[in-house]
Amino acid sequence: MVQPALDVDRLHEARRHVHEFHVRFGDIDALGHVNNCRYFTYLEDARIAMFRLDPMREDRDQLNGLVIARHEIDYRRPMLFGPDPARVETWVTDVRPASFGLAYEIRDDRHVYVQATSVMVAYDLEKTRARRLTQRERAFLDQYR
Repeated sequence: MVQPALDVDRLHEARRHVHEFHVRFGDIDALGHVNNCRYFTYLEDARIAMFRLDPMREDRDQLNGLVIARHEIDYRRPMLFGPDPARVETWVTDVRPASFGLAYEIRDDRHVYVQATSVMVAYDLEKTRARRLTQRERAFLDQYR
C-alpha cells in the first residue's frame, strides 16, 4: 500500500498538547548542554501529562495500558541551562487499530532543539499482549490529529 504524501499544512493545523518544563542543573552534561538521555525523560513527562487529560484513564474496569514500540529522535541544536521554561509540543500523527504515532518538538519561543516520534501500542496488562484501541481512545487521539 502506498502511503500518502505528508501534508505539511495539516501538521501545522494539528492541535498540540503543550507541556512546559525547566531544564534542571542535573540535566546538564560535561559539555554544558542537556545530556541526550534527558530528552527522553522530557518526552515521557509530556506523554504522561497528555494522557492524564484523557477522561478514559479514570475508567479502570479493564487493565489497559500503552507501551512504547519505537522512539526516533533528531537533535537539532544544543539546549542549555537557563531560567526560561522550555516546552514539549506533542501531537498524533496516525491512528491504527492497535497503535498510534506521536510526534514531538522540544522547543522554546526561538528554537527547536529536538524533533522526535514514537509508536505507541495499546496493551492489555492482564493478558500481556497488544489489544485494539477502544472508540473512546480513538476519539481522544483524534483531538490531537
